Amino acid sequence: MSTRWMVAAVAAVGLAAVAISGAGRGGWMAGADQSQACDPGAKAANLGFTLKDLDGRDVSLTSFKGKVVLLDFWATWCGPCKIEIPWFIEFQEKYKPRGFTVVGISSDDTLAKLKPFVAEFAMNYPVLQGLGRDDVHDAFGPVYGLPTTLLISRDGRICKRHMGLKPKAQFEKEILALL
Repeated sequence: MSTRWMVAAVAAVGLAAVAISGAGRGGWMAGADQSQACDPGAKAANLGFTLKDLDGRDVSLTSFKGKVVLLDFWATWCGPCKIEIPWFIEFQEKYKPRGFTVVGISSDDTLAKLKPFVAEFAMNYPVLQGLGRDDVHDAFGPVYGLPTTLLISRDGRICKRHMGLKPKAQFEKEILALL
């Protein structure tokens, strides 16, 4: 594992501990004004990338334009990612009919590790191969820790950005605000 990902792993574990410890008190953002669906000054997401899916097919991020997208940078070894994935599966099933999709970009895993992991978790949303794609990480980054999750509006703006584990209710509230 590269030094960059070792630092990212340590940061993710620390952020997960903060998020989990605050989750029992309504989340570590409790009391914050969450009325705005999109952060002020939200920038446009660079969707000009094509990545491979698990079957080796090209998937263009522009194909998700017009949908509310939860874009998740994750890895199979990431503990907080394993906590979030079942939530994202649920959100995909529940909100897909309303124009929502989850897109997972595996940041640090080979196809040999990805396929059995995705099958074991029964991931029902597109999972793309991001290993070696620093250009994608930089475009949506910085991606210093995993998971890093972005919520992208139908008009292509990055409305929310989270590094580390966030409470499930927080994600759902933000998704619903964009739908």
